[in-house]
Amino acid sequence: MREKAKALVLAVLIGAAGAGGFTALGVPAGALIGASLAVALAAAANVPVDVPARLRDVAFCVIGISLGSGIDPDIGHRVIAWGLSLGFLVLSLIVTLACGALVLTRGFGYTRETAVLATAPGTMSNVIALALEGRGDVNAIMVLQIVRMLVLVALVPPLATLLDTAPAAPVLRAAMPVAAFALLLAAAYGLGFLGQRRGVPAACLLAGLVLSGGGHAAGLVQGAAPAWALFAGFTLTGATLGTRLTSVGLVAIVRMAKAGAALVATTLAVSFVFAALTSAVTGLPLAEVWIAFAPGGVEAMAAIGLSLGFDPAYVALHHFARILTLIVLVPLATRGGRSGA
Repeated sequence: MREKAKALVLAVLIGAAGAGGFTALGVPAGALIGASLAVALAAAANVPVDVPARLRDVAFCVIGISLGSGIDPDIGHRVIAWGLSLGFLVLSLIVTLACGALVLTRGFGYTRETAVLATAPGTMSNVIALALEGRGDVNAIMVLQIVRMLVLVALVPPLATLLDTAPAAPVLRAAMPVAAFALLLAAAYGLGFLGQRRGVPAACLLAGLVLSGGGHAAGLVQGAAPAWALFAGFTLTGATLGTRLTSVGLVAIVRMAKAGAALVATTLAVSFVFAALTSAVTGLPLAEVWIAFAPGGVEAMAAIGLSLGFDPAYVALHHFARILTLIVLVPLATRGGRSGA
């Protein structure tokens, strides 16, 4: 028991140090990536590190609550107004998963399960939750998702600027009351536990998203998840990943980087084609549609949309629709797949 407690404390402290450092450097999803790398390096140096599954599940609940907090009471009217655009988004996700999986399986020899999880655009937390439950090669999925996210965050803003933009200052949201957050967290954990017992994929993250999104849509809860809680959630998730990334060698990383570059090119092309089609049919600005369709993380793409002066409701709604769609599509696409690489 003492050894397990020591391993947990070390994992949390090392993960927090890495998360804080990468966040301070402005790295996208810095807490997640920094904690992963720091704990992976510590584990490679034979430092005892471990994160219990139940604590990891709490972290997934926190991330789900954060994602769901972006939904507001006007969501119904917006869904109706932007229905055609959302329909094209769903089609683009299906094509993206199919094309990305084809590139990774035929070009780089990954299994279908690993390829689909690595391709899933904008649901890194959900994908990680599925991978940690034993679906696919978690090392390959993590590396490919990181490559995709970093490249997209670097490329999308300048490319969108070339299309059309008017800079604007981002709007900061107030945090929800601590009591409301604690109630949501407890409810999400309980619902997630029941979901796990019934075999629901990424049950804790999905429970947090549904409860938080439903509460915000109904006007029962207001505000974003507290920043400290989200930082802790990403840090614990990253620390969990770090304990599993020690078997990735240099040759494998180079191979994964090549696969990641091919994957980024494929998903970017698909998203742009569907964004151009949507813009032509609906009359919406191409740059704004492309930011909403871009296969990056929801937090990063929403922040980019705000910084470029696009309609935050349009961008956020499409990225939340992406999350909900992929939460359904990804488990279906990986069903019957074989783990590993």
